[in-house]
Amino acid sequence: MEIASIPPSPGEDARRVQAPVRGRGAASWVAGRFETRAQVGEDDGWGSVYDALAEAPALRTQVAEERARRIISRNASPDIGFSQSVNPYRGCEHGCVYCFARPSHAYLNLSPGLDFETRLFAKTNAAELLRAELAKPGYVPAPIALGINTDGWQPIERRYSISRACLEVLRETRHPLSIVTKGSALLRDLDLLAALARDGLASVYVSVTTLDNGLSAALEPRAAAPHTRLKLISALREAGVPVGVLVAPVIPAITDAHLERILAAAREAGAQSASYVLLRLPHELKDIWREWLRLHYPDRAAHVMSLLRQMRGGKDYDSAFGTRMRGEGPFADLIALRFAKARRRCGYGALPPLRTDLFVRPQPDSPQGELF
Repeated sequence: MEIASIPPSPGEDARRVQAPVRGRGAASWVAGRFETRAQVGEDDGWGSVYDALAEAPALRTQVAEERARRIISRNASPDIGFSQSVNPYRGCEHGCVYCFARPSHAYLNLSPGLDFETRLFAKTNAAELLRAELAKPGYVPAPIALGINTDGWQPIERRYSISRACLEVLRETRHPLSIVTKGSALLRDLDLLAALARDGLASVYVSVTTLDNGLSAALEPRAAAPHTRLKLISALREAGVPVGVLVAPVIPAITDAHLERILAAAREAGAQSASYVLLRLPHELKDIWREWLRLHYPDRAAHVMSLLRQMRGGKDYDSAFGTRMRGEGPFADLIALRFAKARRRCGYGALPPLRTDLFVRPQPDSPQGELF
């Protein structure tokens, strides 16, 4: 698979992007941490660096089809509620500037910035591989998180239907799964999800960051609007699919004031359970986030970063298990108390556990068919 080189990005000192890129979350090609060379744009005093950015052609989404070697990823992280996941796509067109998965694009020698949301990869053999891995004699069923690193129901799913194909395999084998999404494309798959849910095999969390349309458009430019996500919660509930709301990420001084309103609106829409995650800034995401703050909230950028560091032991990010999702310190404790109080007031409970006892191992492909 041939991957073109990253377009040159302005250097950190000279890089003062004049305006956001329309329809995109990141504003530049932030270099990946594995780059051996960096290209730096130096302004000559005549605004040439900024002119080049302004005159660049509109960014279009490019999708490369790839044949993955395996599809089920496993983890033993103690603060994640699943042990295995399936990701049909790499990169995400939703363009959420805060996405914790952005640094994974560095492994492809691509930018976690604009490349992450414009240079996408579709694993066209995902369903085929999933069936083969479930058919292995030693496979032990456990709930699969479908589309957890990048959203399985991002806009290109309408074209490729890879996540739906995986759902069909899981329905056929009566295998449990969970989904976290902010994509309205999931509405197309309510038939499969409802059938899985009737057997206690499916649950969905809809991610809601804010109820403010303008802020949502800046933070997550190609994701479904907040009111559309609330409608998705209602549709899932009406179809009999256990559904919760994930307030993620909670961003101090940007979205944390919306916490209670999100919980109340999601509960009214039909959400049965609720959780939240504090903003995480691993690897290159720190630079992407700072750039976004400079463009959208220059008056409070320093304050936001100060609050984040207070919740991360004085650092931009702390990846320690147990605290990376919620943070620590007085401000983090305050968010936790507010969330717990609002959760009780709204009457949230827990989603039912997923069943694993109904699993039917698929027959491996064989020239003899089902003779053996």
